Amino acid sequence: MNQITCTRRIQFCAGHRVPRHESKCRNLHGHNYVAFFTASAPKLDDRGRVIDFGVLKERIGGWIDKNWDHGMVLQHTDPMRPIYEDEFKGHKLFTMGEPPTAECMADYLLREVCPLTLSGTGVTVTKVVLWETENCYAEAVL
Repeated sequence: MNQITCTRRIQFCAGHRVPRHESKCRNLHGHNYVAFFTASAPKLDDRGRVIDFGVLKERIGGWIDKNWDHGMVLQHTDPMRPIYEDEFKGHKLFTMGEPPTAECMADYLLREVCPLTLSGTGVTVTKVVLWETENCYAEAVL
């Protein structure tokens, strides 16, 4: 049987830093991220779709808007975290267990965010491609 997938593109802006990075990425900075979410389902719905593209935007994009877009993403153990929390009270901050590299962020979206936001739909996101710059991206695949 052929596998049919659909892919939704979602853009967002976020700041981050990579602790212990050998170069300038150890500093706080930001990106205009572009993410591609590839979804599959055991069968197409009664309208011939894996899932409506708008549902992917609403659910996954809604989570990104709430947690990452126009905010700062830092590792839990980042020494900058308490400074950021103190200096920027009330500003959006999301912390994760791994360094917020494109690779770790793509994997977090794939393994944590997508299953949570698509729960009950019967749809699985099988691949996330996260473009950090026009020249660099990371992929996470189930």
